[in-house]
Amino acid sequence: MKRIKRFAAIVGACLLASPALALDEEKAKEIYGPCAACHGEFGAGGKKGEYPRIAGQQTRYMFQQLKNFQSQARINLPMYPYTKERDLPDEDMKLVSDWLAQIQLPTKMPTFTGDEDALTRLQMVEKVMIVPRVEGDIDKGGQIYQKQCASCHGKEGQGRGMFPMIAGQYTNYLMKQMKAYLAAERPHDEDDAKTGVLYGLQEPDLQDVLAYLTTLQNQD
Repeated sequence: MKRIKRFAAIVGACLLASPALALDEEKAKEIYGPCAACHGEFGAGGKKGEYPRIAGQQTRYMFQQLKNFQSQARINLPMYPYTKERDLPDEDMKLVSDWLAQIQLPTKMPTFTGDEDALTRLQMVEKVMIVPRVEGDIDKGGQIYQKQCASCHGKEGQGRGMFPMIAGQYTNYLMKQMKAYLAAERPHDEDDAKTGVLYGLQEPDLQDVLAYLTTLQNQD
């Protein structure tokens, strides 16, 4: 019986220590404050895709990108001042990444009950994230994506581990990043980027993949 009680106590301690239960939401929001000017209150990014959506993004990926900005392994001058070690230590990067990862952005306009005040209604609408369809051959893009991209970014584009979610991301932002990879302006996860999958694709292929990705948005 004592062993059972001891085991239960250990399990309980582990659960209390889990990131999901221990997430300090107020501190995370405080850390995120300066980021909201570009990425929006809910992490939806810029309406024209000039700033990426980071809500719902993979924690490990976001943390690593913040570290890359800090070390300037990934050059982004606007991000560098916010990620300097004295201002944003690793534990803060981890916390804000965990908090952003759990934010869910609906893909349909809200239905109001009539009990909401004006501010609540405005926030409900602003939280909606709908990426418009773009031109491209969806069927061809799907074939390319499932063959070349799904092993890292997931069959539904939701990402995994160090690989980012790309479904539900602004397509013009994604195109800009793909071109940055191809121009060697942004480091890629592959050891030899010149042999990476993007180098075997033409720009129309990239456009077809983006058209396909717009069909993978969560339908809630």
